[in-house]
Amino acid sequence: MEYYNTVAFLDSDPIQVPHSFELKEDIEISAFLSATISWGNRKSIINNAFKMMHRMEFSPYDFVMNHTEQDLDNLKGFKHRTFNDIDLRQFVLSLKHIYNNHSGLEALFTKYAEPQSLQYAIHKMKQHFFEIPHAKRSRKHISDPLKNSAAKRINMFLRWMVRSDNAGVDFGIWKSLSPSQLSCPLDVHTGKVARSLGLLERKQNDAKAVIELDMALRAIDPDDPVKYDFALFGLGVFEDF
Repeated sequence: MEYYNTVAFLDSDPIQVPHSFELKEDIEISAFLSATISWGNRKSIINNAFKMMHRMEFSPYDFVMNHTEQDLDNLKGFKHRTFNDIDLRQFVLSLKHIYNNHSGLEALFTKYAEPQSLQYAIHKMKQHFFEIPHAKRSRKHISDPLKNSAAKRINMFLRWMVRSDNAGVDFGIWKSLSPSQLSCPLDVHTGKVARSLGLLERKQNDAKAVIELDMALRAIDPDDPVKYDFALFGLGVFEDF
């Protein structure tokens, strides 16, 4: 695990984007947007996440809270796979709504957090995110565990925000939540390795598989179960385990 849980991990991971910032709100907004587009080629993800920050003048919180209609024109032309400028505009508007009406992302997740899970909180966050008038196409870019999605990207975002260690990778800036509540970001790589190691039997990478993997990892370390994400992902991506 320690082999991958190092600052060297940043060079090939989208988490390097929020590491460009110091203000808490800049970190969490840049992390949320970077995690949202984290599928496909990793180099492309990182490049496009930085392009988003450039369009927001590298002040994502200020942009979200104080943008004008003309500022929103800066977003035109952005595209990462199926996430385009319509979606980015919607995410900016919805994030402003979350900060203005729900006291921010951390407060919203904390409000709905369960003792050993944040999956219901993800469901409720999505509801509030899109409770304002919105582009219907943008809804697909936030997964819902209650609709049996593994919600890999948002679980990854939560790991970044909540978990802290001495390696300088995860931020641990959300003090109102505990690493014990986190779920491992499950995708084709972590799922393959978890099955090879006997941690997961379910064949589909869905919400039910996340619950099964949660139980296995919590049995090993109930206080910090997702620390094993580094090894599962690293073995799958870098070692072709």
